[in-house]
Amino acid sequence: MIAFAFAAALFAACGGNKSAQNTEVEADSLKSFEQTQIEAAIKMHIDSIASEAARLQKLPFLEKGENGISLTPEEKQVKPDYLLSPSVADSATTLSEKYRALSALTVDKKIADLYEMPLDDYNKAIAKLAADINDPSFKIVDDATTVMEAPQPLYDAMNENGRINYFWQLTAAALVEQLYVISQNSDKFLGAADDQAADNITFRIILIIDAVNNLSEYDPDIKPVAQALSTLNVLNATSISELKAQMESAKEDITKARENLLK
Repeated sequence: MIAFAFAAALFAACGGNKSAQNTEVEADSLKSFEQTQIEAAIKMHIDSIASEAARLQKLPFLEKGENGISLTPEEKQVKPDYLLSPSVADSATTLSEKYRALSALTVDKKIADLYEMPLDDYNKAIAKLAADINDPSFKIVDDATTVMEAPQPLYDAMNENGRINYFWQLTAAALVEQLYVISQNSDKFLGAADDQAADNITFRIILIIDAVNNLSEYDPDIKPVAQALSTLNVLNATSISELKAQMESAKEDITKARENLLK
């Protein structure tokens, strides 16, 4: 379902912020070199996470349906009570907050859809946020509620349209929201993971957090993202049992990161 693999796909398209101020040619050249190295490191670490996710066994509450992956009838009986209310869209005031709210709501809308929950309010909230944001990059899809399902085209479009710094807002919110979902029932959502996956995934997440923190030096708008992601440093497991325990003990930290991104 929604787990590390989806988060990895979102981050895989990420590049650094190209909109730092050009004060001196020499300084700008140095920044460009540093950013290139950071971007390369992020992509390498995400490739590793995606590789781990690809080899995991299928979760027992998923099955292949006519329209792709679906939940088992038993799983659909108990609806999740931890999803964001669509009204979170009304609380977003700054442009960065609107991007983050849109991203988190698209994740939760996907989950709600799998559980066959009502989607009208999610669709309205996401459409309102997309209209407020007015990002031409979203034209890559016909429906704003699916914009996060096309990470590479979205990254390319936002880079072309000078909105690449907001791509970090989108991906950070998606990652934190998915970790929040996993933390609600780590035994169930991590049922397909093994020790190797737990070790590699959490190690790469820490390296990505460090890279995002370095990128925040080039754009102050990224600093709240880096600060929110920094709470995930508690995830440093070397085994699946450790990861499950850490996800349980990190519930408050992950919840706080979620609140900080969506306040």
